[in-house]
Amino acid sequence: MKNIAVFTSGGDAPGMNACVRGVVRASVNHGLRVFGVKRGYEGMIEGDIQEMNARSVSNIIQSGGTILISARSERFLTKKGRNKAVENLKRFGIEGVVAIGGDGTFHGAEKMVKESDIAVVGCPGTIDNDLYGTDFTIGYDTAINTALGAIDRIRDTASSMDRLFLVEVMGRHAGFIALEVAIAGGAEGVLLPEIKGDTEAVYNVLLTGMEKGKGTNIIVVAEGDQLGGANALAAELKKRFGIKSWVTVLGHIQRGGSPTARDRILGSKLGVAAVEALMEDANGIMVGEVNGNIVHTSFRDTYRKKKKLDKKELSLVDILSS
Repeated sequence: MKNIAVFTSGGDAPGMNACVRGVVRASVNHGLRVFGVKRGYEGMIEGDIQEMNARSVSNIIQSGGTILISARSERFLTKKGRNKAVENLKRFGIEGVVAIGGDGTFHGAEKMVKESDIAVVGCPGTIDNDLYGTDFTIGYDTAINTALGAIDRIRDTASSMDRLFLVEVMGRHAGFIALEVAIAGGAEGVLLPEIKGDTEAVYNVLLTGMEKGKGTNIIVVAEGDQLGGANALAAELKKRFGIKSWVTVLGHIQRGGSPTARDRILGSKLGVAAVEALMEDANGIMVGEVNGNIVHTSFRDTYRKKKKLDKKELSLVDILSS
């Protein structure tokens, strides 16, 4: 293999730039030509491909977002669009691709592997931490620390005014961010997509706290929880129990910002590992880190096998909030 390309796709995640940097510099180190594809699959279809070198990725490891720009592509969902993307890659002599993204990115990569002779290796770039085959995804650590910083500030004002705050964090299908932030932020409760929500259970937690003299409460809510999010919970608490709450939706603030050391290191390690995997003729797999070791997992397994929440951590919220 002589020529490879790298792109980022789907939602951006802090540490993606560290991963791009790892791919580019590992390629240069191994004597490969390396190309950057702008705007994900959409840029691949449009031929927005540029050769990169070691200096192309100078001074980016500390930056959030992605210098290659991330985008979603409706056209890549079609056979015609994918054929055009492959045609453009071959025009540059590209034989292997490193795809940095989440499950949607890997769905597309899997189709490219089946329909062409271009090898594709993935790196898990998503703040949701919901991909099977890696202990942590690139961007997750930064996202939970960003959310935690916001909750610490909210607790200051909640304590000053004896208020109930419902803080909504990202996590449409997975509650990893919400659970970790609830534990680290000392929340009184947490609502997750994986577990059926119960407004009465939330009320009982608040009631128990009030009986113990607790006036300040924070409930962390994943955006995809089964009650419908923080605003829906606030409405139910008001309607059923007459409890007033203040809602803070953190939203996309969790995606931005300078990546933590952990995300910079993980992104760098996985970027280098992806290049080495391509050189060893790997194809259709994601590189991840499990128990400190680099592992390969098929694209299909990354999104079909369910990554489970730690049940011990679930019980910690109740134990520590008493």
